[in-house]
Amino acid sequence: MAGSAAVLEDSSILSRLDRALVPLERLFALLSGLAVFSLMFLAAYSVTGRKFFNAPLSGYVDYIEAAMPLIAFMGVSYVQRVGGHIRMDIVISALKGRAMWLFELISVLLILVLILALIWGSWSHFDRSFDMSKPLWSRDSSIDIGIPIWPSKLLIPVAFSVLALRLFLQAWGYARALVLNVENPVAVPLILTVAEQARLEAEQLEGAD
Repeated sequence: MAGSAAVLEDSSILSRLDRALVPLERLFALLSGLAVFSLMFLAAYSVTGRKFFNAPLSGYVDYIEAAMPLIAFMGVSYVQRVGGHIRMDIVISALKGRAMWLFELISVLLILVLILALIWGSWSHFDRSFDMSKPLWSRDSSIDIGIPIWPSKLLIPVAFSVLALRLFLQAWGYARALVLNVENPVAVPLILTVAEQARLEAEQLEGAD
């Protein structure tokens, strides 16, 4: 499973590129969170309208479908940076040094290959939906209230493209650690032990005082 991780920084080109990508990842994660928050209000509005006024929100399901890419994909790159995705830490923690960096490098490269294939496929779906000559530039729309689907389809290759950049930087970081035998490489999530997590939490509490 995923554990708490730290990402080290220094003055290298890799670390600067890592930090340059973070604001975009945080923006996407923020948009994802706002989408979840908005759907909570839509659900409350629809349930209240149905219960008390017999008038639920029209197109509620369409709005949910349109927001799904925001919720499901926009935050994946940020979570990848901080090591928050599900992973087999019990296996990785048993490895040390170059063996661990090799395992991490292979894992990231395999994910990168998959994401590149998903970018190509999701862009094809968007391209089939988008048409400048059609009303609202859309060849298809939602069933209930006719929301154009192409904006939701476009979000998927955009989010995956940012994730691909993140994976490339992490592959660079792991390859650098493998070649140079770096103990604590930059721009990659380093899994923290329970003691290290406790120390960081204590430092945060002291800083809050």
